[in-house]
Amino acid sequence: MNVLILGSGGREHAFAVKLLESNKINQLFVAPGNAGTDKIANNININPTDFEALKKAVLGNDIKMVVVGPEAPLVEGVHDFFLGDKELKNIPVIGPKKDGALLEGSKDFSKQFMQKHGVPTARYQSFTKHNLEEGYVFLETLQPPFVLKADGLAGGKGVLILDSLEEAKAQLKEMVSNQKFGEASSTVVIEEFLKGIELSVFVLTDGVNYKILPSAKDYKRIGEGDAGLNTGGMGAISPVPFADKAFLDKVEELVVKPTITGLQKDGIDYRGFIFIGLMNDNGNPSVVEYNVRMGDPETEVVLPRIKSDLFDLFEGVANQNLDEKSFSVTDKTATTVMLVAGGYPEAYEKNKEITGFESVDESFVFHAGTATKDDKVVTNGGRVMAVTSFGDTIEEALEKSYRSIDKIHFDQMNYRKDIGFDLV
Repeated sequence: MNVLILGSGGREHAFAVKLLESNKINQLFVAPGNAGTDKIANNININPTDFEALKKAVLGNDIKMVVVGPEAPLVEGVHDFFLGDKELKNIPVIGPKKDGALLEGSKDFSKQFMQKHGVPTARYQSFTKHNLEEGYVFLETLQPPFVLKADGLAGGKGVLILDSLEEAKAQLKEMVSNQKFGEASSTVVIEEFLKGIELSVFVLTDGVNYKILPSAKDYKRIGEGDAGLNTGGMGAISPVPFADKAFLDKVEELVVKPTITGLQKDGIDYRGFIFIGLMNDNGNPSVVEYNVRMGDPETEVVLPRIKSDLFDLFEGVANQNLDEKSFSVTDKTATTVMLVAGGYPEAYEKNKEITGFESVDESFVFHAGTATKDDKVVTNGGRVMAVTSFGDTIEEALEKSYRSIDKIHFDQMNYRKDIGFDLV
């Protein structure tokens, strides 16, 4: 069978590597892909939200399944587009339809969903420029820090955590009245700050049945000791040591089951991944957010730990018989460290030649922001590569990743040397 992955990051390269382990796949395509996917699959240079170009590519390459990596095509309705087209409607899309994608596409919808179905989460209210004064009053009922979230997709930048009440009021006005994050912040969710340790749990569901994938913890800040600006993610660890069986059992009972049954009750036929961002507060889970796809760089530690045939699991999602599919995970720890461009997450340069990655032999090197130019691999984004290793312990896996990183070079390469610092 021919399969197409949508996306261009480390997550999509990790999907490609894992799917190619299956003997059921004839040809694998990635749109638009990167220099890493180009070595193992067929890159197609189209935008994942250009649905007409996507249709042409799918029909032209006899593609029989589409796996959606990023959130934008899902929120814009790629699954609905396939179902509404007579030539595409029988090609399964791994990823929810537009109604399910609202779990990530609208923070307000997501919070209402949690409240309605009894999923533990922080107290919140939503505001627009029309009830700005009520927003100020609600902020006064909360203890700092204050959490403000743009309702829509803002490229991972739409969340502010502020210590000052005056600053929170000023930023609320900036978001709803002056469109600080564009249309995404025309509605803003203000919520209570959740205390605890953050982690992510990933679920694959066919709408009725589900598999809980390995847990992971990522590191968002650019600086060591979790200092500095937020990024798309500087590294990740799986499994999370404090997420023991007792805690994960609570997550399943209090979060996963109510989420899956809530989707069914609301008539949402959800087929794909649910990324559940959680806070562990003294052994009790509380949901920070839902995403409707796998995380990045978490995918680079979660997928390598899955021993089962990923394509077989996707067929289970498409045919709604996921419960019949075998699923197993290695006990080994996986760690990934992200190599980023100098200046990221602010202004950075592209087209820096990358060398040495092909000599790495004890880690996976997943390409993220890379491209091929004049037969050379060059940087093509802020987050450039994820270096993933296995070990019996976090320390052993990280030692391998850092040894591998010593072999890789590009001008102004930057990375955190303390991934997992709070877990070891």
